[in-house]
Amino acid sequence: MTILPAFKNAGLTRPIQTKLFIGGEFIDAIAGGTLDVLNPFDNSKICEIAEGRGADVDRAVEVAKAAFPVWSRMDAADRGQLLLKLADAIEANAEELIRLEALDTGHPVRDARKLDVPRTARCFRYFGGIADKVEGSLPPVYPGFINYVQREPLGVVGQIVPWNFPLMFTSWKMAPALAAGNTIVIKPAEITPLSTLRIAELMKEVGIPDGVVNVVPGYGHTAGARLSEHPDVKKIAFTGSTATGRRIVQASAGNLKKVQLELGGKGPNIIFKDAFLPAAIGGSAWAIFHNQGQACIAGSRIIIHEDVADEFTEKFAALAKSIRLGNPLDPNTEMGPLTSKMHQERVLEYSKIAVDEGGEIVTGGRAPDSAELEKGCFVEPTVVRATIDSRVCQEEVFGPFVTVSTFREEEEALEMANGVIYGLGSGLWTQNLSLAHRFARDIQAGMVWINSYKVVHPASPFGGIGESGYGREMGFEVMHEYTQPKSVWVNVDAQIPPHYER
Repeated sequence: MTILPAFKNAGLTRPIQTKLFIGGEFIDAIAGGTLDVLNPFDNSKICEIAEGRGADVDRAVEVAKAAFPVWSRMDAADRGQLLLKLADAIEANAEELIRLEALDTGHPVRDARKLDVPRTARCFRYFGGIADKVEGSLPPVYPGFINYVQREPLGVVGQIVPWNFPLMFTSWKMAPALAAGNTIVIKPAEITPLSTLRIAELMKEVGIPDGVVNVVPGYGHTAGARLSEHPDVKKIAFTGSTATGRRIVQASAGNLKKVQLELGGKGPNIIFKDAFLPAAIGGSAWAIFHNQGQACIAGSRIIIHEDVADEFTEKFAALAKSIRLGNPLDPNTEMGPLTSKMHQERVLEYSKIAVDEGGEIVTGGRAPDSAELEKGCFVEPTVVRATIDSRVCQEEVFGPFVTVSTFREEEEALEMANGVIYGLGSGLWTQNLSLAHRFARDIQAGMVWINSYKVVHPASPFGGIGESGYGREMGFEVMHEYTQPKSVWVNVDAQIPPHYER
């Protein structure tokens, strides 16, 4: 393909893949449709990619199904070695992936270099090491019988990756599924497919067999819907909105496929009066403003003890105002644009909602007026004082938008923390060890950070409860998400009939 100006401006010198990846080959979509991929910094066109639809999903599933017997029966250590080679290849091509992700999503290169690419390589390396360590069990049963339980891969799994962390989530989805012996059809978001397609290219280069991984970019209502309902797909793993998660559950009913959902969040971030404020202020800014707030686990509700509320809010707002917005390819940029114009408009609408409901915008709440940024999808870091029952405290904004509410008693803080339909990430800041453990026990969320926020690692399970979904990414727990138990009974004395009483 022709290298467009956007590539050259990003420091990318080699063509990238823009077609579907099916059966180890990059191919056009059956219907011939394409999708525009835009640079959120200035909304210029990066490239066109093939638009996968239902027929393309069918073809990818057929190929993945054919590849399953060979991949699932491969020595698990050999599967692991291929994932380790992929991790090496990701690190060897780190600079290209960093710039590709910044160009496509708006992630600042400083974040992609420090977090996105290293986390992606680490995830493949972690599950490469786990591949040959999935053990069965030997339950104690009747005398004269041996019963062993072995874990088996599911088959073809469908995976749907969101647009906010496409590179990292590709590894979170693919790595454990492949380590367990499954084959994959993955649908990256139609607006941010480029890093996933590059990972597919690296997979082929390191020797992962053709058909084991297939990549079909496309819209959710076409490619995603077909993947969710396909009778030969044994599991669907989805990260995205709660509303879409419900539709996936409904679509999965046709063959009762296994479903794993990581959905919305409205993370409480509690600041107790004994918190070390400099750390709490900096950590709370990281919790909400990293990746422009486009994270389900973001600490989007700050709940502060009234004794320290004024000091915290003043210093936190000053920090928010100081964040440097700019071109994500500039190493000095601390916050890039949101990933699409549509999403920028949605986030800005919540500033109007906050004011209409009687909230106070402490800072931000608008797009920057800089001429350099006016074409992009930017929103200033926004801090809003609001009551816990307001829409901006209840609904997921998914942007650099945080609410501030106050409490006096511990019971009130806990009630506020648990007073939403979501239960994904949560955090608290205190020097009281007993208080910290008590709240970690009582907060209704899949993850709790104490004196920190948004720390993740492949060894630690990631997921939520309630409207935030079910099932877990990462950790050893995820290997059970991508396998199923088979119970095998052995009659030790074959001369004794299997049905008897002693």
